[in-house]
Amino acid sequence: FPAASLPAFMPIFTHIARAVAGLGFALALAPAQAQPAAAPVYGAELEEFAYPAPTQQYRFRSQGVDLQMTYMDVKPATPNGRTVVLMHGKNFCGATWAGTTKALSEAGYRVVVPDQIGFCKSTKPQHYQYTFQQLADNTRKLLESVGVKKAIIIGHSTGGMLATRYALMYPELTDQLVMINPIGLEDWKNLGVPSLGVDQWYERELKLSAERVREYERTTYYNGQWKPEYEVWVQMLAGMYRGKGKELVAWNSALIYDMIYTQPVVHEFPLIKTPTLLLMGLKDTTAIGKDAAPADVRPKLGNYKVLAEATRKAIPGAVLVTFPEMGHAPQMQDPEAFHAALLKGLNAGRQERQ
Repeated sequence: FPAASLPAFMPIFTHIARAVAGLGFALALAPAQAQPAAAPVYGAELEEFAYPAPTQQYRFRSQGVDLQMTYMDVKPATPNGRTVVLMHGKNFCGATWAGTTKALSEAGYRVVVPDQIGFCKSTKPQHYQYTFQQLADNTRKLLESVGVKKAIIIGHSTGGMLATRYALMYPELTDQLVMINPIGLEDWKNLGVPSLGVDQWYERELKLSAERVREYERTTYYNGQWKPEYEVWVQMLAGMYRGKGKELVAWNSALIYDMIYTQPVVHEFPLIKTPTLLLMGLKDTTAIGKDAAPADVRPKLGNYKVLAEATRKAIPGAVLVTFPEMGHAPQMQDPEAFHAALLKGLNAGRQERQ
């Protein structure tokens, strides 16, 4: 980060270093065998977990409930006049954007990073009808509250579905749409994934453990690879399921899974009017509910080599950049290569509109 911003970002790097050191990893161990020496316990709003920059709260009322969205608003030392909004995925938080926030800030972008309602450090209500429309509107109001009108909207994973909905709802407020390995590039229900009710999702979520998260992320996010620095994100997620708020965390997660499954955006890709950049790791195999699908259906799901090109064709004028050896999280698997491609794409998009 620029010198003026560096102190604000030191907590996350200190936190990661302590977490990795405290987890007692031996590099020679296979990923599935790696076990933390002392598993952290976090509250329902991820209390005690350090973020890479100071957090603020946007308080508002929605669906008759008082809520707060935690967010980071990182202003660069040398502004370029553009603002980026980073939308996290289902198993991610604002904190997982640490590297991307740093790269964008150094390039002059103001970076706003919210935790959506139901996630991480934001409110997890007892009752809430989750829709991508509602989350997009919540985000728009948050941006208005901090003086941001038009912004580049970047979404990863489930955040890609949200970013799509935001761009469709507010094309005049979306300077550029960037999707990083978004999910929802196929309609799982139509392809044969069985419908799971909220109660079923809830029971599944109650079984979440660090071991399950680690193995899933190793195979899906990182193309079978594992690095010690990934472990902090495993514990970030699993830690909320060790605390007293476990049931509330699992319940909101179940409601969100239901939203993802029942509200596909793939059919509306041709309606996107915003300049769009797609950044895709082609080793990704993510598909919601794949494990519950019939054996003959599973191999047909989450084929990002096919989905990436199909998405490019579906979105008018979309630009596709691929990472052939990366999985679901290229921004974490190879930050240097990813951020170079991202910044190049943002700059090219700006030049096209000038």
